[in-house]
Amino acid sequence: MRYWLMKSEPTEVSIDDLAARPGQTVAWDGIRNYQARNFMRNQMQIGDQAFFYHSSCAEPGIVGITTVSKVAYPDATQYDPKSKYYDPKATPENPRWFNVEVTLVKKTRLLSLKELRSHSELASMRILQKGNRLSITPVDPAEWAFIMSIL
Repeated sequence: MRYWLMKSEPTEVSIDDLAARPGQTVAWDGIRNYQARNFMRNQMQIGDQAFFYHSSCAEPGIVGITTVSKVAYPDATQYDPKSKYYDPKATPENPRWFNVEVTLVKKTRLLSLKELRSHSELASMRILQKGNRLSITPVDPAEWAFIMSIL
């Protein structure tokens, strides 16, 4: 099993939106960064765990835990000319973008970015590195265990 941190802007999909969805499951679509896409397409497996992270908001941080419930498949938004995620170079025969589906395990208290930064045990965590803007990042098992111990 692998561990991940997946960012979502609450105005797009919040932890409460996920909790209210049928089956508490959402397709993690709209990812338009090749490295993040490759994590989903090539590495994420059913049963992998992820921290659900609110980004681009007043108080960013971890707000829940999810599990990967469906492996990568082509992101339908790439084919929709009305979608802000439309990619005219993508075709059903040659998709460029993929998504996984995640299911809510539980909502947690807010573990803010500020609090994450305050723990030396998390100093190497990718989300805390300067210049990191990826919406999906791997989480080391020791980092996962430490965060779970303080949630």
